[in-house]
Amino acid sequence: MGAFKRIFMVINPNAGVKKKVNTLCDIVNVFADHGYETIVSYTRKSGDAAALVEEHADDQIDMIVCMGGDGTLNEALSGARKIGWKKPVGYIPAGSTNDFAASLGLPSEPKEAAEQIMEGTPRRLDLGIFNGRTFVYTASCGLFTRTSYETPQKFKNRLGHLAYILEGVKDLTQFTPIYMKIDTGEEIYEGEFILTAVCNTFSLGGVMSLDNGEIDLGDGLYEILMIRQPKDIIQMNEAVKALYEQNFDHDLVNLVKVRKAKIICPSKEDWSLDGERGEGQEINEFEVVSGGMKLIY
Repeated sequence: MGAFKRIFMVINPNAGVKKKVNTLCDIVNVFADHGYETIVSYTRKSGDAAALVEEHADDQIDMIVCMGGDGTLNEALSGARKIGWKKPVGYIPAGSTNDFAASLGLPSEPKEAAEQIMEGTPRRLDLGIFNGRTFVYTASCGLFTRTSYETPQKFKNRLGHLAYILEGVKDLTQFTPIYMKIDTGEEIYEGEFILTAVCNTFSLGGVMSLDNGEIDLGDGLYEILMIRQPKDIIQMNEAVKALYEQNFDHDLVNLVKVRKAKIICPSKEDWSLDGERGEGQEINEFEVVSGGMKLIY
């Protein structure tokens, strides 16, 4: 065997089920069997994954692999984009819901995910930029979105997806609709919304499916899902039915494809960017970076 190639692997040890980190030896052996030496770094706080990638992913590294939740992937790709990284990135999901990993069909077992990285194909997928920040699969505001960053990590680790559902139910009793004006460049949507999500995924929090056979993660477009405030329980049932039936041309539910958008929100509500808190502004700017990441799977 010739000289080993190098993987820089960043791990969030606090994401999801911690015992999965104990499989590191298996993962490193999988990489070694395919001719890779693995350099490992662990995050300690928010922002570390991006900083570690920026510091260590130099010309001597052939691939970046991150292990953690979707937020860890978000940070790793943010760091990679900042340094102009052109080589592949691999993702080993070990979070509480792993929405984006589910959209990609990634294995839930770390060793299997490592094997898929070694045997997979690099694919160009789109990235989003929201108020200057990189995100991978969703920037959302409204119902359920606070759950992703307000649920304590210990509950996410213990209860997994159930924690999101339980915390989300609280939102139903406390939530006030948000006035927004959404300008896609082709059409303007205005009113009171209970959920607005700019997304490139088939699943949001595991709560609702967006897979209608038309979503392409690498087509240079994101989707904006808008759910208006129902006036009563009858309209609420209609909205739920529309979501269930993938009827996105409804008075209360719309899904439109965009390359960019301006979202005016006078109340300056915070957003969830891949499960991490993003500070809201009165005027929020979104754009797609077509083919912005080369993910191998």
